[in-house]
Amino acid sequence: MEPMAVNDQPVIRLDGVTKEYVKYEDTPTLLGHALRWNRTKRSTLVAISDLNLEVARGETVGVIGRNGSGKSTMLRMVAGVTAPTSGRTEINGRVAPLISVGVGFHPELTGRENVYVNGTILGLSRDQIDDRFDEIVGFAEIAPFIDTPVKFYSSGMFVRLGFSVAVAAQPDVLIIDEVLAVGDIAFQGKCFDRMEEMRQGGATVLVVSHNLNAIIRLCERTLVLDRGMTRFVGDTHDAVELYHRILAEDGPTDAGEGSAGGPSLAARLLGPDRRPVAKVEAGGELTVRVSVSGPPPSNNAHLGVHVNSATGVMVYSETVPFAPLAGPADSPAVLDIRFRTQMPSGSYKVKAVLVWGGEPHERAVSPVIDFYVDGRPMVHGLADFEAVFEVPAEIVSPPGPGSEDEAAVADATPDHRHDLGDVDQEHPRQRSQPAPQTGGAGLDQHPVTDPGQHGYQAEPPQR
Repeated sequence: MEPMAVNDQPVIRLDGVTKEYVKYEDTPTLLGHALRWNRTKRSTLVAISDLNLEVARGETVGVIGRNGSGKSTMLRMVAGVTAPTSGRTEINGRVAPLISVGVGFHPELTGRENVYVNGTILGLSRDQIDDRFDEIVGFAEIAPFIDTPVKFYSSGMFVRLGFSVAVAAQPDVLIIDEVLAVGDIAFQGKCFDRMEEMRQGGATVLVVSHNLNAIIRLCERTLVLDRGMTRFVGDTHDAVELYHRILAEDGPTDAGEGSAGGPSLAARLLGPDRRPVAKVEAGGELTVRVSVSGPPPSNNAHLGVHVNSATGVMVYSETVPFAPLAGPADSPAVLDIRFRTQMPSGSYKVKAVLVWGGEPHERAVSPVIDFYVDGRPMVHGLADFEAVFEVPAEIVSPPGPGSEDEAAVADATPDHRHDLGDVDQEHPRQRSQPAPQTGGAGLDQHPVTDPGQHGYQAEPPQR
């Protein structure tokens, strides 16, 4: 996707930027150094390698990658905190960085005093801070504690005040490095709205976050860093998919577990075409292919699948009796677990679990696999019910003159009905015709017409 530039000159330009640090390979001692018993072993750690990036005015760009991929180092170079080892950085405008909780605040000073200190650092005059002080404190929602030394502030209060001062400075470039993760949901929503206002006003925003939903919401373009190197710069949805592929390439962060002398589990994620995937569309089919190796489990064996959100909240879990099919002794037992991803957009983790024996159960757990569900960013919670918003049938098809329902239909004014019709064009899930009744069970959706098959009979809509 092309940057949304107001003019041809980029606000941020990184040209062949490389950042190296000295890494100590041993632990030197003061005595050893004084007596020259040994020389300290050093090596070079390349945090960022040959990074090229241009960000236009009014653009919001995300930066994602695993821990240690160089995201924070890059932001520090953009903010001017550290200089590149080689290459060139060019920033056209005033920068307001939020790269760590509490940076720019003196712990012994009060919140009020720190507002003036931090505002001055960001380029505001005392008169400007005076004019914007009430707005800063009001946005931060910490008025009762504004005259308290900030050493008594929680991390959330630090973030509130720091963000409030930064946006009040009306910078040309706002840099945010994961600090909003410590704020509550309500404050994060306020911050996202304010950043969107700043973007529309021509400010450039650079965001680093592991919250992929926030990245998708805020950013049209995203940079993917991996071990200090650029893997991708472009459409955010493509960047998120690549990020999950990188996670799969590097292997699971959780190696799984098992009982000594018992079976072990491995798992892979497959799409509808039975190829490995890291991203699936909401409502799409996902297969967890489980391989059980080693000695077969004893009696009372059960195999289950667990799906958790990125924050560890269980989204789905189901267990069934497990009896592996007979086969060669050295071949693993393979089982596919298929389900529809009826979940909101976001990152998820899946694993397979095998339990057997009596109390306490023995068990084996597969490595955790990360995947991303895309396509339903406006849905929140743990499940996607695929709600249909529709105009009642009796309003769409009003009864004829003289019928008993004519008076009830007349209560809906023509203007109101016209507004509902307009909404249909903007939101395709809001329909002016009743939705067909479908069965909810299984991967294949069929009309519910056979009460013997589904256990109930769907009634036709009343007109």
